[in-house]
Amino acid sequence: MKKWLGRSLKHKLSLLIIMTTLVPLLFLGLFSYKTAEGLTEEKAKSSGMNTLRQVEVYLETMVKDVENMSLFLIGHNGVQNYLKSPEGDLLQQTTIINFLTNLAFSKDYIANIIIEPLGSKPPISHKSIVGSDFIDITTTIPDYYEQNPKWWSNVHRQWTFEGARKVITLARPIRSTDKFKLIGKVQINLDQGVIARQIRQAALEKGGFVLLLDEKDHIIAGPDTMETNMPLSVYYPEIGAFKGRSGYLDYGSGADKKTVLYNTMSSVNWKLVGIIPTQEYRSQNHYFLILTAVAVSVAMLFVIIFVVFLIQKITNPLSALTRFLKDSSPEEPLPAIPVKSIDEVGQLIVSYNRLSTRIVKLTDEVKRNESLKKEADMQALQLQINPHFLYNTLSSIHWLALMNRDSKIAEMVGSLSDFLRFSLNNGQEYCPVGQEMMHVKNYVSIQSIRYPDKFSIQVRVDAEAQEQHMLKLLLQPLVENAMLHGILSREGPGEITVEIGCDEQGMHFAVEDNGLGIPAGRLEWLRSQLSSAPEENSGPAGKGGYGLRNVHSRLLLHYGRDAGLHIESAEGKGTRITFNIPYLEDAVLLPIRAEGETA
Repeated sequence: MKKWLGRSLKHKLSLLIIMTTLVPLLFLGLFSYKTAEGLTEEKAKSSGMNTLRQVEVYLETMVKDVENMSLFLIGHNGVQNYLKSPEGDLLQQTTIINFLTNLAFSKDYIANIIIEPLGSKPPISHKSIVGSDFIDITTTIPDYYEQNPKWWSNVHRQWTFEGARKVITLARPIRSTDKFKLIGKVQINLDQGVIARQIRQAALEKGGFVLLLDEKDHIIAGPDTMETNMPLSVYYPEIGAFKGRSGYLDYGSGADKKTVLYNTMSSVNWKLVGIIPTQEYRSQNHYFLILTAVAVSVAMLFVIIFVVFLIQKITNPLSALTRFLKDSSPEEPLPAIPVKSIDEVGQLIVSYNRLSTRIVKLTDEVKRNESLKKEADMQALQLQINPHFLYNTLSSIHWLALMNRDSKIAEMVGSLSDFLRFSLNNGQEYCPVGQEMMHVKNYVSIQSIRYPDKFSIQVRVDAEAQEQHMLKLLLQPLVENAMLHGILSREGPGEITVEIGCDEQGMHFAVEDNGLGIPAGRLEWLRSQLSSAPEENSGPAGKGGYGLRNVHSRLLLHYGRDAGLHIESAEGKGTRITFNIPYLEDAVLLPIRAEGETA
């Protein structure tokens, strides 16, 4: 992949634009799907709540009807008279039974109506009771009816001549209308099977169901798999309490996650609870997911085709330019390319044509600089060739001085002989740093005899710099300049410091003295001279050796424009001259004559 990208700008641009376009497109598709998923969930919840409200309307109507019926029975004259009479009257009982039968007629949710007198009189019901699990609230809370006008029981069984059935009882106390004295109770039993059937018919999402809970969250009606009167927490242990009169909450996680809807009836504290498996209504998103995937895929295909076509149109001129440059000969001037457009590619070709012209000019300049370099080297060589005869003569004088036991003359002549030997060096341009430093020490040895106790020199050279190669005759002119113009011109002894360091970029040289320094005007003039082009400083060197300009020009010609001299000086405090040069490859070095050889 990396190689495929590196071979062509067209591949990089195509991949970049396609990725830049496709990523937002994919995010847009994902966002659309998530939005639709959220809307589907909200729709399922809204539909479920509407279903609960429809069931609530039915149950509220039934509860209101039963409560109104109980109030009607409490005030009925026949019921009041029967309950007030001390003895039971068969005719009254028959009349009340007929009345109760007519009252419950056509109401399938009423299982039985019971009038229960106080004392020994038997209760009256329109269906004969064989047995019942009903336990009135007063058995546990005797004064319940003192605080509450009615009570809804939990689900219990009742046996009549028609058989057993589950019922829910509304119980009310009956008080006399004249003295408001408790004279009996009325019980209206609702058929739990009718309520359960209505609850099961409530349509939720596939797999969902509705539950009816009492005020203690015990099950009144629901699926056949759930027992009545059982707490909901038995089937859903961590469901917790319902907050508010209506709302929804999530139960479980993963594939077993469920959405629980609930709504509390206003007339009685029963709760309608709808439980919908989340997986059921999320499965409805499958169709939309497929539709979104198809739409995104088609859009991606269109984008890829369009981007490839567009990049092809853009990069074709660049490809043609690349082929043109690839086929050009490096030995010949670059020919001009015709401009066919004014866009960025056309401007690039115009810039290329200008560059080819500039290359021709730079080539001529390089040739001229090489000529100047040779001229400067010839000037240095001329100065080396002139003392050749002196070197051989001085060598003879050195031996004569040793024979006459004149050590001062022998030392001075020996140092001068070594100095001239290095200057000749068989015409070589480069030498090891250690040899360059030995040349400096020979020069200093000669001058120390000439000017005793006038100066001292400190040399600090990194060990790894000793064997590195450099252009010769760079340091001795700088030391000579420091000595003649800085140290000898001041009163008292002075000190010259030579530092050579190495790092990853190359070698760093510094020659520093604590002499008189350079006046500001003279320093500015020197810097302007050093900043001029080499051809402007190609005149003869000044007195005292090669001079700063000659060293600076040789550095620029051999090492490039970044290798020139840098001068820092303050009048009365001294001068520091520095330069940096890169490491030389061994291949560019010519063999250097051994120290003992003569020309």
